[in-house]
Amino acid sequence: MNLRERLEWLMRMALLVFILAGAAFLSAITAIRFAIHGREVEMPNLVGKSATDAQAMLAARGLGMKMADRVYGGQPANQVVRQSPPSGVHMKVNQNAHVVVSLGPRQVTIPQLEGKSLRAARIELLRESLQVGEISNARLPRSQADVVVLQDPRPGSSAVSPHVNLLVSQGPREQAYVMPFLVGLSAVEAQRQLAAGGLRGVKLTPLPAPQWPPGSVIEQKPPYGARIAADATVELQVAE
Repeated sequence: MNLRERLEWLMRMALLVFILAGAAFLSAITAIRFAIHGREVEMPNLVGKSATDAQAMLAARGLGMKMADRVYGGQPANQVVRQSPPSGVHMKVNQNAHVVVSLGPRQVTIPQLEGKSLRAARIELLRESLQVGEISNARLPRSQADVVVLQDPRPGSSAVSPHVNLLVSQGPREQAYVMPFLVGLSAVEAQRQLAAGGLRGVKLTPLPAPQWPPGSVIEQKPPYGARIAADATVELQVAE
């Protein structure tokens, strides 16, 4: 074997050794990754499943289940409503998923709130572990202010939701009057017109005004056309 043939043989052997070493290295890496990921599984979606079905799904993947809590809700009883970790997360075999399971709707009897003050209604709902829902207000001529006149759901009924909606009276609507034009009238006539309109609170203030006839109204408060309540006081400045 001459020198050239010897060099070619050595090169072929070196290439063969390199190929075998690379194949062995890749095989080792693949084996390690398979060993690591072979002990991991993907967390399934358990929400909406019954606790029994959820446990079976986890067991099929080598996972366990722990019940973190049980809560009232609108879902059927014994249904998973939350899970941790969420679906799609990779878990190691023998790890546990934590779930919250529904106790089903909580049936409660709605207390009598109509005729009570809003504050008393709030206290009553709190005592029954209920909550105030929407509060609407209305002017009602035959109801006192801050009194519950209507509730939904009705008293004595069973309800799933903990919220109770209330209609609260703001009392009767206050009567309002439109101020007449009184300037130039005598104080006596001005008071007569106010009394005829239901306004009796009048305050007279004499002022020196030689250009006006004595006893005549020279200014009024509120002014002409203003809307005032029945118990408002009208101020009239009268010429001395």
